[in-house]
Amino acid sequence: MAKTIRVTIWNEYRHEKTSPEIAKIYPEGMHGAIAKYLKTRPDIQVRTATLDEPEHSLTDAVLNSTDVLTWWGHMAHEEVRDDIVEKVYNRVIQGMGLIVLHSAHFSKIFRKLMGTTCDLKWREIGENERIWVIEPGHPIAEGLGEYIDIEHAEMYGERFDIPAPDTLVFVSWFKGGEVFRSGCCFHRGKGKIFYFRPGHESYPIYHHPQVLKVIENAIRWAAPTNGPTPSFGNTKPIEKIS
Repeated sequence: MAKTIRVTIWNEYRHEKTSPEIAKIYPEGMHGAIAKYLKTRPDIQVRTATLDEPEHSLTDAVLNSTDVLTWWGHMAHEEVRDDIVEKVYNRVIQGMGLIVLHSAHFSKIFRKLMGTTCDLKWREIGENERIWVIEPGHPIAEGLGEYIDIEHAEMYGERFDIPAPDTLVFVSWFKGGEVFRSGCCFHRGKGKIFYFRPGHESYPIYHHPQVLKVIENAIRWAAPTNGPTPSFGNTKPIEKIS
């Protein structure tokens, strides 16, 4: 019997409430669109959380019962409380998976985990993005073709100021000529992190079936494993030393 993966989908949820055009694309928020898809998977248990709820809906009880957290933010990164960022960071180190989506590259939690600016080039003119699978044997690429085409997207371009990923699964090409490392895997402590580039709020990207499939695959990859808990500090020898 498959183990249930407990997923919390966190969304800043500001654009959808302030822009009628974006609300038409995501009437239940971007978190709602992702949740609707994931709820069709019987082994994934979904809850949503947003910035303006008490404690950003990331209480100790929620975090301690979350196997994988997805994170989308854009216009209010600095409004995320530092103490909650610290709690999320500690949970990742302890083994909780984290899926960082699109403009959340500038989130406090991603920058803390990367230790860099996480800055990049960008342009918004609705150009075509082609996401190439460069690690076809990776679990996050399961069920995909050689590439994913997104008709209209915001461009992100290199240099992306992040540490070298442990595994680079996707590289994006844009009609304007830029390329971007758009699917990046990292390990921090016992936790696994996946950065996935698509997801600008002005386009229906979280209705794209292949984008949603990648998010599902990433959640399954990032879910905690039942490995040993490392110990630190002064320790007694395992063998007898004479």
